Amino acid sequence: MGRHGWDSDSRRWRLTALLGVGAVALALVVTLVSTLSGGPATTGTTRDGATVHGTPVRPGAAPEPYVGWGFTHTQYSADQGAGAATTRVEQLLTQSRGLAQDQAVMGWGADNPEPVQGHYDFGALDRRIDFMRASGGTPVITLCCAPDWMKGGRAGVGNTNWSQSALETAPTPDHYQDYADLAATVARRYPDVRHFIVWNEFKGFWNDARSRWDYEGYTKLYNLVYTALKKVDKDIMVGGPYLDMDSVDPRDQNASAAVKGPWGAMDQRVLDAFSYWNTHKAGADFTVVDGSSYTRDDDLLPDEFAAADKFTAVGEWIRRQTHDLPLWWAEYYVEPADGNGDRTGWSEPRRVAAQATGMIALVKGGAGSGFYWNPEDRSGSGCAGCLWTPTDSAGGGRELPMYDLVSRFAKAFPPGTRYTSVSVAADDVPNVRVLASDRTVLVVNTQNRTISAQIDGKRFDMGPYAVKWLDR
Repeated sequence: MGRHGWDSDSRRWRLTALLGVGAVALALVVTLVSTLSGGPATTGTTRDGATVHGTPVRPGAAPEPYVGWGFTHTQYSADQGAGAATTRVEQLLTQSRGLAQDQAVMGWGADNPEPVQGHYDFGALDRRIDFMRASGGTPVITLCCAPDWMKGGRAGVGNTNWSQSALETAPTPDHYQDYADLAATVARRYPDVRHFIVWNEFKGFWNDARSRWDYEGYTKLYNLVYTALKKVDKDIMVGGPYLDMDSVDPRDQNASAAVKGPWGAMDQRVLDAFSYWNTHKAGADFTVVDGSSYTRDDDLLPDEFAAADKFTAVGEWIRRQTHDLPLWWAEYYVEPADGNGDRTGWSEPRRVAAQATGMIALVKGGAGSGFYWNPEDRSGSGCAGCLWTPTDSAGGGRELPMYDLVSRFAKAFPPGTRYTSVSVAADDVPNVRVLASDRTVLVVNTQNRTISAQIDGKRFDMGPYAVKWLDR
């Protein structure tokens, strides 16, 4: 989504960051040679992209339409770096027993998978899938973005345009089937990937002339991809529409009159797009959306903790529309970004507390799966909101507070959890957020001060923005 950004300091989308300086030089040479020879360069690609990669272990049972709570890989992740650091993260994830991991098919650390029609380059994606396998993760692939030749750009190795505007361009309608064919190739290559998300935030599907989403175009693409994946294996789980559930000031001309609260109002154009997809989709095994607790103008209404109630309201609305189809959140944000697209203004305890509150709100809205957008840095000692320290050095790859939250949440509240009520002292109700199962209680102090709370019959102190886990 626009809020997770394309990392304006170019760490994520600069071509050299994706390929390396030496590879860039080689790509330029290959491009020059191809230009002189009159055809797009295909050096380093293969015609047989559907060949199964590695030694996947395919689950014996049919997949379920949910995966639980996990994270999304971004440009820099633990599949590369110092051996000791990457191994440390692998072991950390292995201990979490199958934490779900999502990876885009192009971008966010993956190269152009089909730089020339019928010529594939899955090297970077192979490496990410290998990491998921080694760390015991439940793999998910987001089918975004599209090779340049599918959207009016130039074909050929070395010709990929990695700019934000280019990456956010959708395939043209005459290439929708080509994209569906690419999706099927990916599914055949990684038979252990049983869950696919179609596209990302309607990127490239905005209709300027009508000032609304081109939901007809997206739904056509979705239906072709859905059909292609089901032909590969009818048990593959497919979901959409991965809409950004934007909210606005209630006075905004596009504010919904039906889905609103103290946190703002939904943009009616988003609801219209969702409703069209929901009515005209070829099928779906789960619904997936993303969004932030704050409005499109970055307003946290009435504050960063109460704003999370938006997730609950939106989730309940979606579940009503889809007749309780399993609900995923591909991304969820509780901290507005600054002008550079960074989220570094809060302390880590405040960030973790707001994130925990957001996850509680997602569950209360009916979600059973969700992915934390991991803002991993390439190097350095600090990393606001990251799951682990950068893996560029042997000492990297160490667990950070956000990983503790996400991994504990996934273990304590897996899909199918039966949630129960929990007693909270009356004077504590305004200060805490609580989620409970038969076995575990998660308590969040939403105040920047120490409180004495009585939860589930127990009295204890909680420091500023503390997150506490109780056994029942």
